[in-house]
Amino acid sequence: MTIPAAILHTPGPDAQFVIEEVTLDPPKGPEVKVQLAASGLCHSDEHLRYGAYNFDWSPCLGGHEGAGVIVEVGDQVTDLKVGDHVVLTFIPSCGRCRACATGHSNLCDMGAELFSGVSVYDRTHRFHWKDKGVGQFVQLGTFAPYTVVHQNSAVKIDKRVPLDKAALVGCGVTTGFGSAAWAADTEIGDTAVVVGTGGLGMNAVQGFRLAGASNIIAVDPHTWKTQLAVDQFGATHQASSMKEAKDLIHELTDGRMADRLVYTVGDGLGSDIEEALSLIGKLGVMVFVAVANSQARDAKIDLFTLTHYQQQLRGALFGAANPRIDIPKILDLYMKGEVKLDELVTRTYSLDQVNQGYTDLIDGKNIRGVITFNH
Repeated sequence: MTIPAAILHTPGPDAQFVIEEVTLDPPKGPEVKVQLAASGLCHSDEHLRYGAYNFDWSPCLGGHEGAGVIVEVGDQVTDLKVGDHVVLTFIPSCGRCRACATGHSNLCDMGAELFSGVSVYDRTHRFHWKDKGVGQFVQLGTFAPYTVVHQNSAVKIDKRVPLDKAALVGCGVTTGFGSAAWAADTEIGDTAVVVGTGGLGMNAVQGFRLAGASNIIAVDPHTWKTQLAVDQFGATHQASSMKEAKDLIHELTDGRMADRLVYTVGDGLGSDIEEALSLIGKLGVMVFVAVANSQARDAKIDLFTLTHYQQQLRGALFGAANPRIDIPKILDLYMKGEVKLDELVTRTYSLDQVNQGYTDLIDGKNIRGVITFNH
């Protein structure tokens, strides 16, 4: 079939996604074809646009935060059927490798193929533009009305959940929520900090709230975001910078400082780590979940304090979530009114407005922009 898709020909500072007519092959073997209802505009695709990832394949179909309905299945599909509603997860889950078997399916061995651009099943392309194969960003490619993915990248969900909201749980919601609720080992009564209150950070606020944190400080230079974090998502305090937050936290905790911190800014910077660690106290945990340039190697850390306060600096992929369990769990909390998804969507866009969506993201106008598809 021939469909429009937002593809990136060559990454770079001035690159743009271009709407091209592409052909999509049927699913093979353990793959499914999904008619997408919506795709979130996650910052990770902005990193893709300007070249933060170290891979050399192009053109590339962007998008990795989507949900839709299965319309066709390959002859080896065992867990899904036509008509199932699914959330696409950029971390596949095989259920058999060591990571999956020990409860860490966010680190599934199939993730080694994420930046290959080709099907993990047979290492060929499903999308084609003219005479070229089109790579699918993290083997998904949701900036198109249809996509073909491996069954291990599709999580079946309750059909009562609105698909345009379910799409957000494919990346940003689960990453932010899980980083606070699970990766940080949050305990009831903790003082917690979220640095950056965009699509990930706002959900870290929700994760800290449901995990029982008593003080939740939202930090962002865009004060309308931190105000929204307080008004809608459960933050108790706000600050426009880490410097401002430091004085606030010192006062709130009688100098003990925070117990947990999640760092979710748009571009992860090693130069920020020392200042972020200064916001937490003894036995404090900092979770670094922001995407950094793949070539970045330098980080500034106060090693003396790290040791003497027994602080911990942790990385977290997909919020340390287990996709098949935690995506439906978060959506169940949404249906019960305990997790907010509707309020995350600042604006919706058509596919041909994808570049405007990213301009709005960089300008700090959106918590989450969403592309919706009208079939």
